Amino acid sequence: TTDGYITTKSGLKYKILQLGSGQQAIAGNEVLIRETTTYLNGTILYSNETSKSPVKVLIGGNQATTAVDEGLRGMRVGEIRQLIAGPDLVRRKSYPQNVSPDSTLMIKLILQEIIK
Repeated sequence: TTDGYITTKSGLKYKILQLGSGQQAIAGNEVLIRETTTYLNGTILYSNETSKSPVKVLIGGNQATTAVDEGLRGMRVGEIRQLIAGPDLVRRKSYPQNVSPDSTLMIKLILQEIIK
């Protein structure tokens, strides 16, 4: 693609901003991640990039949105991916006050650790 994004079967778009190293994360791995979620106009909705502790997610464990769950697959430690996800991929049971349920969101994912 001209914008550098890869589009998956589900419609998730992503590009790798920084390569990582080591094994690839797969379904069933518990991982520690940092993320920043924004609207496409750059308005930040959520970020834990500068917090002391990353978030622990079980890939394939229905703990994250479909976009984050899919985006983590294949990532290596230290890798940074930029995701663009439509409303169907970022749907949640409950929304924070500042997030419109019909939004396409940009998510910057940083894989900090794969827990063995």
